[in-house]
Amino acid sequence: MSFKLEGPTLEGALVRLEPLGHQHAHDLALAAEEDRSSYEFTWVPEAAEVGGYIEAQLERAATGRLAPYAQVAKASGRAMGATAFWDPRFWPGGERLCAVEVGFTWLAKSAQGTGLNLESKLLLFGHAFEEWDVARVDLKTDARNGRSRAAIEKTGARFEGVLRSWSPSWAPGEDGLLRDSAMFSVIAREWPECRSHLEARLSSALNRAT
Repeated sequence: MSFKLEGPTLEGALVRLEPLGHQHAHDLALAAEEDRSSYEFTWVPEAAEVGGYIEAQLERAATGRLAPYAQVAKASGRAMGATAFWDPRFWPGGERLCAVEVGFTWLAKSAQGTGLNLESKLLLFGHAFEEWDVARVDLKTDARNGRSRAAIEKTGARFEGVLRSWSPSWAPGEDGLLRDSAMFSVIAREWPECRSHLEARLSSALNRAT
């Protein structure tokens, strides 16, 4: 197979997406412990678990099915969270990428609502559609996670429905259980409108910050 899922460094005005590595461990440990109240349904390591979390993501990356990133705030130079390309799917024949998921996303409490996640999505979607020429970008979250569903909808992605018992649950106390997953997507013909929507929202976020 000629395609390999690898994410290059992607940089915007607010955020730099760097391929995840152990050099991000200190920052991510601080970020993860700021305020954990928004992580009810999201896989976010505690400070002592960050080294193992990074190692697990790098092991997934070695399979060719994950390209993990640290979300680095350009203003501070600190890694404030993580995100990833995930689950590549190919056209028949297996040589050309058809679709990819954007997921494994979390941000420190202080970085939420600042535009970092918004610009990260703009960078990730743009790379997928404009460099990899995908037909579709997937996003999904625990169907119970209203905060995450609202954030995904604000990117311009379309809600497609809920798939029951679809994914492993990351909720505390639910190890080994399956969750219902709310499914979203952006498809290639929607990308120009979605990009304009994201750029307009990002411009507003930048104006608020200045």
